[in-house]
Amino acid sequence: MGYQSAPSSLICSLLTLAILTLLSFTYFSFNSSLHSPLTTAYHFSLPKDRDENQNENELSRIYHSPQLFALNYAEMETNFKVYIYPDGDPNTFYQTPRKLTGKYASEGYFFQNIRESRFRTQDPDQAHLFFIPISCHKMRGKGTSYENMTTIVQNYVESLISKYPYWNRTLGADHFFVTCHDVGVRATEGFPLLVKNSIRVVCSPSYDVGFIPHKDVALPQVLQPFALPAGGNDIENRTTLGFWAGHRNSKIRVILAQVWENDTELDISNNRINRAIGPLVYQQRFYRTKFCICPGGSQVNSARIADSIHYGCVPGKISVLIGCSYDKVILSNYYDLPFNDILDWHKFAVVLKEHDVYRLKQILKDIPDAEFVALHKNLVKVQRHFQWNSPPIRYDAFHMIMYELWLRHHVIKY
Repeated sequence: MGYQSAPSSLICSLLTLAILTLLSFTYFSFNSSLHSPLTTAYHFSLPKDRDENQNENELSRIYHSPQLFALNYAEMETNFKVYIYPDGDPNTFYQTPRKLTGKYASEGYFFQNIRESRFRTQDPDQAHLFFIPISCHKMRGKGTSYENMTTIVQNYVESLISKYPYWNRTLGADHFFVTCHDVGVRATEGFPLLVKNSIRVVCSPSYDVGFIPHKDVALPQVLQPFALPAGGNDIENRTTLGFWAGHRNSKIRVILAQVWENDTELDISNNRINRAIGPLVYQQRFYRTKFCICPGGSQVNSARIADSIHYGCVPGKISVLIGCSYDKVILSNYYDLPFNDILDWHKFAVVLKEHDVYRLKQILKDIPDAEFVALHKNLVKVQRHFQWNSPPIRYDAFHMIMYELWLRHHVIKY
């Protein structure tokens, strides 16, 4: 699973540059806001946790720059406007979501939330960004082939370009589309102008398939509704060191199962847990585990990360990344975590390189108890950022995606 040092260094350098670029945009936005009426018209504070008496200094630990986040978030809520193109029959592939359940629910919720929110404007001249409301998930549900999807996407976008003047002002840089299903990413890649210029909000933010961190947005893949209530503040019940169960549909998963399947401290299952052995057994294991392993599968994206966060199990992903932490164990190379430029993943997750899978147990056991407690507490604080609601609620997944889009609109010039 090793990688050559030169390509790895180059990728890390590029990712570092992308993160610094976004932080710079945030800084300049903050600087300019200091001289605007906004600073006197509004009181900026960190978002309140469920416990209103919680110390703001503790809450701020989960953000890279809590003061800038608070300031820019308030400005976004006041000013941000998005125009939704009205074209397309809602009964086919446009405007409305396919459904709000399942592992692609994030796409459906965004389609619905944007219409329920204050951000929508009916006046395109007031819009900062333009939403292209085409759903590849609906196409897949209707049995549309990949080749036909590509044609439908291209024809639809070209019709918007010819009918309206807005695309040509920036060559699409102020346009965005949303897709959670990986087939949607492939279908849009058939129209290079859309992929190169517009903002892609996708559940498969892998650098090796063209995801551009400072332009595109990582959409969290959340399987809703959750089968059981949120976990958290229950450390005494978490007696299993680590847990993973799933199909061996990637090289890293094969190695994970081969090395640790028979271990007595790590609960590693080669296949998904059979529902016949009892209801919700898979979800219940999240409740009693400290670290939930999140290895990349056939796709880098997985609802397992959001599941881990919801059930209070520190996620662990094996990945080559910037900005990681110890609350979950994340295992996947070249993958951009959702809200990575806002949230400090080092404070609530464990992110490792793929070759660390051989030392997985020792790495997890070496994490001091006090550090695990801090990670777990921080994990509870970020849970609301990975939850979809209808209508949307402040600081939920929808608002975090809108904030990511708000940051990116600052770089667009007419």
